[in-house]
Amino acid sequence: MTVLGISGTPRKNGNSEGLLNAALEPFARAGWDVVRILLSEKTVAMCTGCECCGEGQACVVDDDMREIYAAYERCDAIVIAAPAYWRNVPAQLKAVFDRSFAVREQKPLRGKLGGAIAVGRGQSGGQAIVLNVIHNFYLSCGALCVPGELNGVTAVADKPGEILAQPKRLAQARTLGENMIGCARATHG
Repeated sequence: MTVLGISGTPRKNGNSEGLLNAALEPFARAGWDVVRILLSEKTVAMCTGCECCGEGQACVVDDDMREIYAAYERCDAIVIAAPAYWRNVPAQLKAVFDRSFAVREQKPLRGKLGGAIAVGRGQSGGQAIVLNVIHNFYLSCGALCVPGELNGVTAVADKPGEILAQPKRLAQARTLGENMIGCARATHG
C-alpha cells in the first residue's frame, strides 16, 4: 500500500509540512510506502484553459505535474496539508487542483482515501475554508474523505517550525493517519 503526502505550501520546512510528516508517521510504521511531494520544491504552472485535455490529449504543460499525475495512479491514500493564504489554499496547491482536471476521465483518485490538514495564522485564519477546498477536491475526484478527530486537522501557527512545539496538534495529525489506515483495512481487507 502507498500513501501520497502533498505539502501544499511554498514555504520549505513550514508548519504544514511538519503536520504532514506527523500524519504520515503511522503509515510508515504500518509498512506502507510513503511518497512525499513538497510543492516548495516543484514547479506546477497554472492551467491555461486550452481544453486539450478535453479533446483526449494529455495536458500540454510540461512540468512537475506529471510526477503528481503518476503519484495519483500509484497511491492508495492521499494526505494534503496546506496553510491558509488569504483564507484559501496557496496558489501552488490551487494549480495542482486545477491541473488535475486533465486526468478527470482516468479518475486516478476514485475510491482512494483522502485526509486534509490546514494551518492558519490565527483562530479564524481560514483553516475551515482550506479543509473545505481540499475535501471538495477529493469529492470532485471520487476520493473518500477521512476525518481526523473531527473533520480534518487544523492548527494555528505562523513562524516556520512553530507547530513542532504543539504536541496536541502533532498527535491529531497522527490520529488522521491512523484513521486512514483503519479505513483502508476496512475497505481493502
